[in-house]
Amino acid sequence: MYREKDFDIIVIGAGHAGCEAAHACAKMGFATALFTIYLDTIAQLSCNPAIGGLAKGHLVREIDALGGIMAKVTDMAGIQFRMLNRSKGPAVWSLRAQADRILYNVYMRKLLEATENLFIKQAMVEEIVVENGKVKGVITSLGVFYGARAVIVTPGTFLNGLIHIGLDSFEAGRAGEFPSKRLSDSLKKLGLKLGRLKTGTPPRIDAKTIDFSKTEEQWGDFPPPPFSYSTKEITNPQVPCYITYTNEKTHEIILKNLDRSPLYSGKIVGIGPRYCPSIEDKVVKFREKPRHQIFLEPEGLSRKEYYANGIPTSLPYDVQVAFVRTIPGLEDAEIMRPGYAIEYDFVYPTQITHTLEVKGIEGLYLAGQINGTSGYEEAAAQGLMAGVNAALKIKGKPPLILGRDEAYIGVLIDDLVTKGTQEPYRMFTSRAEFRLLLRHDNADLRLREYGFRIGLVDEETYEKFLKKKEALEREIKRLKTTIIKPSDELNRALTYAGTTPIEEATHLDKILKRPEINYEFIKRFAPSEESLTKEIEELVEIHIKYEGYIAKQMEQVERMKQFEEKIIPEDFDFNLPGLSKEVIQKLNEVRPRTIGQAMRIPGVTPAAISILMVAIQKGAFSRK
Repeated sequence: MYREKDFDIIVIGAGHAGCEAAHACAKMGFATALFTIYLDTIAQLSCNPAIGGLAKGHLVREIDALGGIMAKVTDMAGIQFRMLNRSKGPAVWSLRAQADRILYNVYMRKLLEATENLFIKQAMVEEIVVENGKVKGVITSLGVFYGARAVIVTPGTFLNGLIHIGLDSFEAGRAGEFPSKRLSDSLKKLGLKLGRLKTGTPPRIDAKTIDFSKTEEQWGDFPPPPFSYSTKEITNPQVPCYITYTNEKTHEIILKNLDRSPLYSGKIVGIGPRYCPSIEDKVVKFREKPRHQIFLEPEGLSRKEYYANGIPTSLPYDVQVAFVRTIPGLEDAEIMRPGYAIEYDFVYPTQITHTLEVKGIEGLYLAGQINGTSGYEEAAAQGLMAGVNAALKIKGKPPLILGRDEAYIGVLIDDLVTKGTQEPYRMFTSRAEFRLLLRHDNADLRLREYGFRIGLVDEETYEKFLKKKEALEREIKRLKTTIIKPSDELNRALTYAGTTPIEEATHLDKILKRPEINYEFIKRFAPSEESLTKEIEELVEIHIKYEGYIAKQMEQVERMKQFEEKIIPEDFDFNLPGLSKEVIQKLNEVRPRTIGQAMRIPGVTPAAISILMVAIQKGAFSRK
């Protein structure tokens, strides 16, 4: 075995998790090696060419606030930006961007290659070396050993990847790329329990063969709102997506060919994503629906390839051609790449801690789809946190663990390590108890301080943030302390807006709280002496309008904290009299850090929590 070089931290896999992890470790001052099977597919948008969306957009904003890179690269590669859910409350607003697949890869690689302390290597890592419960390094397929103080594993769908198209299958981590087989074996030898998941992708269509006149054009927002707080302006040309639908003829062809589907013939054993089902699943499970929506999404400015979002499939190629050509606008469609399903190994995430370090193996971290998640954004968020915590541990500093009340990233990681998952986990706003606090617009107010403290946010960026925060606080204070008197002009405007006139002097914030009134109305009658950005004006309006609801959620957070602050000793013995075998098994599997975490474990009852709290107070039940 040849020993080439030692690094502080090694990251295995250069997908979205790996890129964030490697960048964070290097920026925090550590010599970091990023290993990828193929250099040209760094940060590949393997599935749909889009970043963000419902709840996922929140994760991207949080990554940016902490000093991560996904938002910046998306802004550089974005070709359509849309704020979703504008008709609903601000808690569920979420940005989504179509990205140019080639530009995303180019800009991410350029950024990583320019990062000091970061070394990118094309090699297949096959073994993780652990001695006495501590990581020592990795061995590649060429028999080269690289030493490391920490190893972060982010293999995406490459662990024992198996692609299915009809009843044909072949080993691959992604179409046209080698899978990682021996790494799975290495993880098993380390004592980790692995499972099997499945995801899928739709066919890609040649734009020359699409009749766009039969589809609905869908543009983004103008001007396009950026993801990153650092982006001043989106400079790429903006392009539309197109909407079309399946129909009864489409469904008939699919149903007639289910015997040739690997999903319905039993060939696929991995569990697929519940919230992003294949078109076969949609047709079978929702037979009453006459049609299903399809978004035709451009792969990039320089490509004539469209991603048919809404019809992921693993049916045989001839069946794909047949059913695609029943769809309006796609009657003459030529498939450039067929859809397929892919199965891959994952590690049951209850085997890791909130820092994403593997329990019982010091210095080994897991991030991304290996932990059972789906989606670029969930992977990138984990990659960032794994990188940060690996670096903090080497520095001898406390870990960064975000609470469920602080970030969607906190919700994501807590759900994984506490509840585990049997299917690909996807982030939703409904998973967050305190989603009014975790809005898309205030990610920097929640997390920028952390980013600066750990060294991922530079001083100039942090100073700009502080000025913005101070301006926001001054304007909120002004609205709460400034009184406006009744006038004919003001009352006519209030009446025209659909609300009641005022009869006595009223504070500005009381007027802004009215549903019919927005900040533009306040500016008309009582403008600030400061020149405020649209971003600050929107923040002010949200804060004032939802102040009462925000206060109630803060009270809930304080009540929750009393349980989060009740620490369970590391050596605590959960084999308590009065607890069922099932509860004891779950507590021993997760080994919760706090009573709050124990309360969130599925199957752990309130009665069990009471027994646990009494035992902790007595301090009489420690493992020998």
